[in-house]
Amino acid sequence: MNFTLVSDFLKAFLGSFYDKGIGSIFWGLIHIFYNEGYRDSFVNYTGNFGAGEWAVSILFIVLIAAAIIAAIVLLILGLRKLNRLSKQKVLPQDLVDECANLKRQIIKLSAEKDRILGMKVSDIGNYNGEEGEEGEGEEGKIKEGESRFYKLTEIDKLYADYVPPVYDDEISLPEICDRFRNFACSRMKLFYQPRIIRLFIAGMSTSRLMILQGISGTGKTSLPHAMGIFLNNPATIASVQPSWRDRTELFGYFNEFTKRFNETEVLKKMYEATWNDQIYLTVLDEMNIARVEYYFAEMLSILEMPSRDEWIVDLVPSGWPNDPKHIEKGRFRLPQNMWFIGTANNDDSTFAISDKVYDRAMPININSKGVPFEAPWADNIYISYKHLEAMFKESQEIYKVSQEVLDKVNMLDDYVIEHFRLAFGNRIVKQLKEFVPSYVGCGGTEIDGLDYVLCNKIFRKFESLNLSYIRDEIDGLILYLSELFGEENMQESKEYIERLKKLF
Repeated sequence: MNFTLVSDFLKAFLGSFYDKGIGSIFWGLIHIFYNEGYRDSFVNYTGNFGAGEWAVSILFIVLIAAAIIAAIVLLILGLRKLNRLSKQKVLPQDLVDECANLKRQIIKLSAEKDRILGMKVSDIGNYNGEEGEEGEGEEGKIKEGESRFYKLTEIDKLYADYVPPVYDDEISLPEICDRFRNFACSRMKLFYQPRIIRLFIAGMSTSRLMILQGISGTGKTSLPHAMGIFLNNPATIASVQPSWRDRTELFGYFNEFTKRFNETEVLKKMYEATWNDQIYLTVLDEMNIARVEYYFAEMLSILEMPSRDEWIVDLVPSGWPNDPKHIEKGRFRLPQNMWFIGTANNDDSTFAISDKVYDRAMPININSKGVPFEAPWADNIYISYKHLEAMFKESQEIYKVSQEVLDKVNMLDDYVIEHFRLAFGNRIVKQLKEFVPSYVGCGGTEIDGLDYVLCNKIFRKFESLNLSYIRDEIDGLILYLSELFGEENMQESKEYIERLKKLF
């Protein structure tokens, strides 16, 4: 093939740049698109072209055209980028002006908020029992003589002439367990294993907060519900919502505009419990659909106080003359006869319950459905919380955890610290001393009660460890449990540890 055409064509293409010089770039660009050299090259050489030469020539022309188009595109993109850069130089100043304008608006709104709050504080400070005059004709505001705690004041009126029922102060813990099991079966068609009922009753001796957890449909909510009916005092069911974030979900809040306190049903039952000695159960249904340590944080701290005289909640900043009788200076003492029972499912729609909550609560696992059985008819009973606590105290004296068992627990604590870097803590030892004797008093055995506490309060913490690095230590722990308590004992703990090992 004759490449002279290519040489002449390139010479004609690039000649415009060289001939015109740098000072005539514009005319050089014009000559790129209109140049007689192109025509002359084709006239001189195309007469003798064969098919292959025509193909190469056409391909070369296409490449040249593509190069020209690419140059034009790059030029356009460069111009657009320069345009954006020029705009960006102006944009920051616009943002600064906008931010300054927003700050001025914030200052105005803050001043307005302070003015409104000042008016509210002035209203509260000038209270003399005559808000009704100030709010006369305004819907929702309290009238003269009304209490800001409407529901709680109604309870005061209801219990003005209260006559307590006749409590059964002769019943024992085993009788309570047996009668409740028969009651749930014969009256409500609910079937519970004796062990579950013993755990539930013994758990009441250990903490004011219990957590019923397990697979759905095993009767977690129905257990405290049936217990409330059995005790002639139906349980309060509080369905936890995902939006629960603070204590107002439990107690309510004071409305500054209406001057009323919006009481919840939970607070209403708490207040009612201060008027009598019955056992009150409040169910926090699906408690971990929100973060427990958010809405129940204050309760966790208060219920940990060693003296029940310190179980006090501040509902409002100050007292008013017509507040309910059991609210003094805006403060409310939590009832001693109320237990909180949370139900928890572990799935993608719920939050994990933190160690802070587990350490203070008594967890009860319900992972199997009850097996139907025949039971005799059983009636409701009245039991005072004082008698129940007296039975717990008696069990803790009669079935006191032996020093030999406590020594073994301390040895196990040292072993777990050395190999797994986890410690029991004084709180859990205290719970063990309260739970195990009560469990024995309900008809269980000491070793089974101890096994349950260790499994659900200590070994449960292993889930937070990276077991892939300590798998070899687990077999040693199982052997050590057998050495301390016997090969035939501590089966629940051993099975739980084995399951954890299989997960990794």
